[in-house]
Amino acid sequence: MAPPPARARGVPRDAVHHPLFARCYARVSVNAETRLGMGRVRDRLLAGVSGRVIEVGAGNGLNFSHYPGTVSEVVAVEPERMLRQLAVEAAQRARVPVDVAPGAAEALPVKSEAFDAAVVSLVLCSVRDVPRALAELLRVLRPGGQLRFFEHGRGGGRVMTFTQRALDRTLWPPLSGGCHLSREPVAALRDAGFVLGPYRRLMMPPGGPALPSSYCVLGTAWRPS
Repeated sequence: MAPPPARARGVPRDAVHHPLFARCYARVSVNAETRLGMGRVRDRLLAGVSGRVIEVGAGNGLNFSHYPGTVSEVVAVEPERMLRQLAVEAAQRARVPVDVAPGAAEALPVKSEAFDAAVVSLVLCSVRDVPRALAELLRVLRPGGQLRFFEHGRGGGRVMTFTQRALDRTLWPPLSGGCHLSREPVAALRDAGFVLGPYRRLMMPPGGPALPSSYCVLGTAWRPS
Protein backbone atom coordinates (compact mmCIF):
# COMPACT_ATOMS: atom_id res chain seq x y z
CA MET A 1 0.00 0.00 0.00
CA ALA A 2 1.39 3.40 -0.93
CA PRO A 3 1.82 5.96 1.87
CA PRO A 4 -0.49 8.96 2.00
CA PRO A 5 0.75 12.13 0.31
CA ALA A 6 3.37 14.00 2.30
CA ARG A 7 1.23 17.15 2.39
CA ALA A 8 -1.38 15.22 4.37
CA ARG A 9 0.93 15.41 7.42
CA GLY A 10 2.09 18.97 6.82
CA VAL A 11 5.40 18.06 5.20
CA PRO A 12 6.34 20.13 2.14
CA ARG A 13 6.74 18.09 -1.02
CA ASP A 14 10.35 19.27 -1.31
CA ALA A 15 11.39 19.31 2.33
CA VAL A 16 15.05 19.51 1.25
CA HIS A 17 16.37 21.28 -1.84
CA HIS A 18 20.07 20.96 -2.65
CA PRO A 19 20.19 20.68 -6.46
CA LEU A 20 23.93 21.27 -6.85
CA PHE A 21 24.84 18.81 -4.10
CA ALA A 22 22.33 16.31 -5.49
CA ARG A 23 24.03 16.35 -8.91
CA CYS A 24 27.47 15.86 -7.37
CA TYR A 25 26.27 13.16 -4.98
CA ALA A 26 24.55 11.23 -7.76
CA ARG A 27 27.80 11.02 -9.72
CA VAL A 28 30.16 10.35 -6.82
CA SER A 29 27.94 7.74 -5.18
CA VAL A 30 27.65 5.65 -8.34
CA ASN A 31 31.44 5.60 -8.74
CA ALA A 32 31.83 4.68 -5.07
CA GLU A 33 29.81 1.49 -5.54
CA THR A 34 32.77 -0.33 -7.07
CA ARG A 35 35.80 1.91 -6.63
CA LEU A 36 35.31 2.46 -2.88
CA GLY A 37 33.55 -0.81 -2.05
CA MET A 38 30.18 0.72 -1.17
CA GLY A 39 28.33 -2.05 -3.00
CA ARG A 40 29.75 -4.63 -0.59
CA VAL A 41 28.79 -2.44 2.37
CA ARG A 42 25.21 -2.25 1.08
CA ASP A 43 25.12 -6.04 0.78
CA ARG A 44 26.13 -6.38 4.44
CA LEU A 45 23.73 -3.64 5.51
CA LEU A 46 20.71 -5.39 3.99
CA ALA A 47 21.59 -9.07 4.30
CA GLY A 48 18.71 -11.00 5.87
CA VAL A 49 16.26 -8.12 6.10
CA SER A 50 12.67 -9.22 5.46
CA GLY A 51 9.05 -8.16 5.39
CA ARG A 52 7.87 -4.61 4.84
CA VAL A 53 10.70 -2.07 4.94
CA ILE A 54 10.90 1.72 5.11
CA GLU A 55 14.09 3.33 3.86
CA VAL A 56 14.53 6.92 5.04
CA GLY A 57 16.70 9.23 2.95
CA ALA A 58 16.89 6.83 0.04
CA GLY A 59 18.91 9.25 -2.07
CA ASN A 60 19.28 8.05 -5.66
CA GLY A 61 18.17 4.53 -4.78
CA LEU A 62 21.48 2.70 -4.73
CA ASN A 63 20.29 0.39 -1.96
CA PHE A 64 17.37 -0.90 -4.00
CA SER A 65 19.29 -3.50 -6.00
CA HIS A 66 20.74 -4.96 -2.77
CA TYR A 67 17.43 -5.85 -1.07
CA PRO A 68 17.00 -9.64 -0.79
CA GLY A 69 13.93 -11.46 -2.06
CA THR A 70 12.68 -11.88 1.52
CA VAL A 71 11.55 -8.23 1.41
CA SER A 72 7.89 -7.90 0.42
CA GLU A 73 7.89 -4.12 -0.13
CA VAL A 74 10.12 -1.09 0.33
CA VAL A 75 8.68 2.36 0.99
CA ALA A 76 11.55 4.74 0.19
CA VAL A 77 11.27 8.30 1.51
CA GLU A 78 13.49 10.95 -0.08
CA PRO A 79 13.07 14.72 0.44
CA GLU A 80 15.32 16.05 -2.34
CA ARG A 81 13.58 16.36 -5.71
CA MET A 82 16.40 15.39 -8.07
CA LEU A 83 17.57 12.46 -5.97
CA ARG A 84 13.97 11.32 -5.58
CA GLN A 85 13.52 11.21 -9.37
CA LEU A 86 16.68 9.11 -9.69
CA ALA A 87 15.31 6.84 -6.96
CA VAL A 88 12.08 6.39 -8.94
CA GLU A 89 14.15 5.25 -11.92
CA ALA A 90 16.17 2.88 -9.72
CA ALA A 91 12.93 1.48 -8.25
CA GLN A 92 11.82 0.40 -11.71
CA ARG A 93 14.93 -1.79 -11.98
CA ALA A 94 14.72 -3.27 -8.47
CA ARG A 95 14.02 -6.94 -7.83
CA VAL A 96 11.56 -6.16 -5.02
CA PRO A 97 8.60 -3.74 -5.06
CA VAL A 98 9.77 -0.20 -4.20
CA ASP A 99 7.45 2.78 -3.73
CA VAL A 100 9.29 6.13 -3.66
CA ALA A 101 7.62 8.98 -1.76
CA PRO A 102 8.48 12.56 -0.77
CA GLY A 103 8.82 13.38 2.89
CA ALA A 104 11.16 14.34 5.70
CA ALA A 105 12.76 12.05 8.28
CA GLU A 106 11.30 14.18 11.07
CA ALA A 107 7.69 13.64 9.87
CA LEU A 108 7.41 10.38 7.96
CA PRO A 109 4.25 10.21 5.81
CA VAL A 110 3.30 6.68 6.93
CA LYS A 111 1.24 4.99 9.63
CA SER A 112 2.57 3.94 13.01
CA GLU A 113 3.87 0.40 13.55
CA ALA A 114 3.55 -0.34 9.83
CA PHE A 115 7.00 -1.78 9.10
CA ASP A 116 9.05 -4.82 10.03
CA ALA A 117 12.35 -3.06 9.35
CA ALA A 118 13.78 0.38 8.66
CA VAL A 119 16.98 1.39 6.87
CA VAL A 120 19.10 4.52 7.19
CA SER A 121 22.23 4.80 5.09
CA LEU A 122 24.34 7.97 5.39
CA VAL A 123 21.25 9.86 6.53
CA LEU A 124 21.57 10.82 10.21
CA CYS A 125 24.49 13.10 9.37
CA SER A 126 22.21 15.42 7.43
CA VAL A 127 18.78 15.41 9.07
CA ARG A 128 17.90 18.67 10.79
CA ASP A 129 16.66 17.10 14.04
CA VAL A 130 18.23 13.72 14.85
CA PRO A 131 16.16 12.93 18.01
CA ARG A 132 12.92 13.72 16.19
CA ALA A 133 13.93 11.62 13.17
CA LEU A 134 14.79 8.66 15.38
CA ALA A 135 11.52 9.08 17.28
CA GLU A 136 9.74 8.82 13.94
CA LEU A 137 11.61 5.61 13.11
CA LEU A 138 10.53 4.15 16.45
CA ARG A 139 6.96 5.18 15.71
CA VAL A 140 6.74 3.50 12.30
CA LEU A 141 8.46 0.24 13.32
CA ARG A 142 6.39 -2.52 14.84
CA PRO A 143 7.42 -3.59 18.34
CA GLY A 144 10.53 -5.71 17.93
CA GLY A 145 11.15 -4.32 14.44
CA GLN A 146 14.74 -3.76 13.43
CA LEU A 147 16.69 -0.79 12.16
CA ARG A 148 19.65 -1.35 9.83
CA PHE A 149 22.09 1.55 9.82
CA PHE A 150 25.25 2.61 8.02
CA GLU A 151 26.38 6.05 9.12
CA HIS A 152 29.51 8.16 9.41
CA GLY A 153 30.40 10.39 12.34
CA ARG A 154 32.94 11.40 14.94
CA GLY A 155 36.19 9.48 15.00
CA GLY A 156 39.95 9.61 15.17
CA GLY A 157 42.10 11.40 17.71
CA ARG A 158 41.93 14.93 19.08
CA VAL A 159 43.15 16.59 15.91
CA MET A 160 40.60 14.78 13.74
CA THR A 161 37.65 15.44 16.06
CA PHE A 162 38.68 19.11 16.32
CA THR A 163 38.78 19.25 12.51
CA GLN A 164 35.37 17.61 12.20
CA ARG A 165 33.79 20.08 14.62
CA ALA A 166 35.45 23.05 12.95
CA LEU A 167 34.18 21.97 9.54
CA ASP A 168 30.67 21.44 10.96
CA ARG A 169 30.65 25.04 12.20
CA THR A 170 31.83 26.50 8.90
CA LEU A 171 32.04 25.11 5.37
CA TRP A 172 30.96 21.49 5.45
CA PRO A 173 27.16 21.61 5.92
CA PRO A 174 26.44 24.23 3.21
CA LEU A 175 28.76 22.48 0.74
CA SER A 176 27.52 18.95 1.51
CA GLY A 177 23.75 19.17 1.56
CA GLY A 178 23.48 19.73 5.32
CA CYS A 179 25.87 16.90 6.25
CA HIS A 180 27.66 17.00 9.63
CA LEU A 181 30.89 15.19 10.37
CA SER A 182 30.98 15.05 14.17
CA ARG A 183 27.64 13.49 15.06
CA GLU A 184 27.62 10.23 17.03
CA PRO A 185 25.02 7.88 15.50
CA VAL A 186 25.40 5.00 17.98
CA ALA A 187 24.93 7.30 20.98
CA ALA A 188 21.96 8.95 19.26
CA LEU A 189 20.28 5.59 18.65
CA ARG A 190 20.78 4.56 22.27
CA ASP A 191 19.48 7.90 23.56
CA ALA A 192 16.40 7.61 21.34
CA GLY A 193 15.40 4.31 22.96
CA PHE A 194 16.64 1.78 20.43
CA VAL A 195 18.17 -1.46 21.67
CA LEU A 196 21.61 -1.70 20.08
CA GLY A 197 22.51 -4.97 18.44
CA PRO A 198 25.81 -5.93 16.84
CA TYR A 199 27.65 -3.15 15.08
CA ARG A 200 31.12 -2.63 13.72
CA ARG A 201 33.20 0.43 13.02
CA LEU A 202 34.93 0.71 9.67
CA MET A 203 36.85 3.19 7.60
CA MET A 204 35.69 4.34 4.19
CA PRO A 205 37.35 3.96 1.84
CA PRO A 206 38.92 0.78 3.23
CA GLY A 207 42.69 1.13 3.34
CA GLY A 208 42.49 4.72 2.10
CA PRO A 209 43.53 7.95 3.79
CA ALA A 210 41.72 8.92 6.99
CA LEU A 211 39.39 11.76 6.00
CA PRO A 212 36.96 13.63 8.27
CA SER A 213 34.14 11.63 6.65
CA SER A 214 35.88 8.23 6.86
CA TYR A 215 34.73 7.08 10.31
CA CYS A 216 31.69 4.87 9.77
CA VAL A 217 29.57 2.40 11.70
CA LEU A 218 27.45 -0.46 10.32
CA GLY A 219 24.96 -2.32 12.45
CA THR A 220 21.51 -3.26 13.69
CA ALA A 221 19.21 -1.88 16.36
CA TRP A 222 15.71 -2.82 17.47
CA ARG A 223 12.57 -1.10 18.66
CA PRO A 224 11.90 -2.56 22.13
CA SER A 225 9.15 -5.15 22.09
